[in-house]
Amino acid sequence: MYGLIFARKGDNMSMKKGALRAMSRVLYCASNPTHLQNFHLPYIAALAAGGDRVWTLCSGTFSAEGAEKHVDLRMEKNVFSPINWISAFRLAGLLKRERFDLICIHTSLAAFVVRLALLLAGKRGTRVVNTVHGYLFDGDTGFLKRFLLLLPELFFRGLTDRVVVMNEWDRSLAEKHRLGREVVKIPGVGVDFSRFSLGEREEMRQTLGLGSEDILLLYPAEFSARKDQSFLIRALRKLPERVCLALPGRGALWEDCLRLASALDLEGRVFFPGQLSELGDWYAAADISVSSSRYEGLPFNIMEGMYAGKPVVASRIKGHTDLIRDGEGGFLYSWNDEEEYLDCVRTLLKEKQLRRDMGERNRRSVLDYGLDRVRETVLAAIGGREPALPARTVKEAAAE
Repeated sequence: MYGLIFARKGDNMSMKKGALRAMSRVLYCASNPTHLQNFHLPYIAALAAGGDRVWTLCSGTFSAEGAEKHVDLRMEKNVFSPINWISAFRLAGLLKRERFDLICIHTSLAAFVVRLALLLAGKRGTRVVNTVHGYLFDGDTGFLKRFLLLLPELFFRGLTDRVVVMNEWDRSLAEKHRLGREVVKIPGVGVDFSRFSLGEREEMRQTLGLGSEDILLLYPAEFSARKDQSFLIRALRKLPERVCLALPGRGALWEDCLRLASALDLEGRVFFPGQLSELGDWYAAADISVSSSRYEGLPFNIMEGMYAGKPVVASRIKGHTDLIRDGEGGFLYSWNDEEEYLDCVRTLLKEKQLRRDMGERNRRSVLDYGLDRVRETVLAAIGGREPALPARTVKEAAAE
């Protein structure tokens, strides 16, 4: 029931020159297939094309170009679940047999289970790179919660050769507590803007029943307590009726948010299109990109909104502060402060030219976070080499 399931992808692999490491065996890990599919296909393919033998690992089925095998390892969100511990013991057996040269880990759950398995198996020369897409706490988190979330990172730091982070707060934390033998900061994993096609603005707005004076706020995200869509729904009551809110995505709290919108008589002003593979039409129709998230690494939804030329109103948290200079590309408000959030939105409602200016600034500055510009830096970081000189930050680009 809790065993490892292998799926052979094929033995024909490209053996091009310039491999990151000559014929290394790489285990590329995340907690779920969606994460690998959305963020890591270019890097798995690049490692394989460089001559590495790449296996992938997550909880569920997955396939990727260049991957030799896949390990379906069951994992539960609660790290103390017996399933995670049983899976760690099973994975330890695999690690003893296969002897990987490099293990690339993504997501906090996979980082716990895989490093526990390494502890049980004995590291034996395997290089471990843990890429943090955002620690799920910050300086304002309560002491007990922060301690419990930090504890696994402290416990496994002796097994971690490199910690790769995506924002300044996480970098400071990792360096302060020496969460790996070295700490490297990267400009995210890169947004593939070449595949980001904006739809027809007026056509989509007509479909939604929006007039020329209506304002659409957009927040595509998983429905969870951390993303906190309910905050935006409650705040919408205090905004003019011409303001609507679109919430693409699904998740554990999706139905709760549906019920909340209904209870507040906002059904005609809040759109729940569900999980979408393409968001170009929604970004085209939107006027302002918003976020109510509590914690982030370097969020794609903000960068996509910037690329679409939208001003941003987002909570003042790590990740957001790395992307948005307050008052230039948008406005930042104190997390969960409804009145401050409303003041930011109202300012943009009144000033159409300001919305345009902020959107144009965002479009220019976010290009440095595109996949084409960060790919080599990320490959160097996760592949164990010294990273190339990072791209300018958005703040640096905006200041030029």
